[in-house]
Amino acid sequence: MTSLTLVTGGTGTLGRLVVPLLRDAGRPVRVLSRGGHPPQEGVEFVTGDVSTGEGLDAAVKGAGTVLHCAGSAKGDEVKARNLVRAASRADGPHLVFVSVVGADRVPVVSGVDRAMFGYFAAKREAERIVAGCGLPWTTLRATQFHDWIWTTLGQMAAVPLPVLPTWAGVRFQPVDAGEVAARLAALALGAPAGLVPDLAGPRVYPMEDLARDYLRAAGRRRLVTPMPAPGQAARAFRAGANLPLDGADLGGRTWEEFLAGRAR
Repeated sequence: MTSLTLVTGGTGTLGRLVVPLLRDAGRPVRVLSRGGHPPQEGVEFVTGDVSTGEGLDAAVKGAGTVLHCAGSAKGDEVKARNLVRAASRADGPHLVFVSVVGADRVPVVSGVDRAMFGYFAAKREAERIVAGCGLPWTTLRATQFHDWIWTTLGQMAAVPLPVLPTWAGVRFQPVDAGEVAARLAALALGAPAGLVPDLAGPRVYPMEDLARDYLRAAGRRRLVTPMPAPGQAARAFRAGANLPLDGADLGGRTWEEFLAGRAR
């Protein structure tokens, strides 16, 4: 019998793209979510919460692989710890975790750092939990998704100001969520590999260029105004800590192609 894969966050931005890839590869899939969902062919839905641990023992039971896509702006280390505890009580599944490029290079040491970049510290701690759990594991670090860039700039542009402030000196190398999903599916179908090469988009963009592109695509008008962000984490961002190192895998879909897809 083909091994079952549990996908946490299987209805989110990334998980909903991974699930059909696993199903089409012939892998039985179980999706963990906090709410009920109508059944789909080849997909079982179960209710649980990685934030609290509720329902995790039942969700992990019988899974040969656990693909952990249930991330959020806060508390990723808590989610990882709860999932690892449940997996350790089960049959020793292969844990596949998606993290963020720069998790090990963006220092989060002050209140300012934590307020702006606490996500990186949480992801780094989650990485440590997965790597030290004693179970077979694989971790992929990816850069920010095109969708995240779009949403973040939209939230910034929604503030009623005549300008759109950006982080001066900061660059991004955004990646297509579908390409990350394909990579994660391949890792989940394969053998445990530890920390694998980063995955990033094909091009690097100054944040102000991304902001101008967003404004044009969204039909909004603002004066893009780069402003320095305080703290050690922001300094690391300006130095490129959020960009992949040599040896990273690069996707093919550009930010411009993402925008063109939204316009259709």
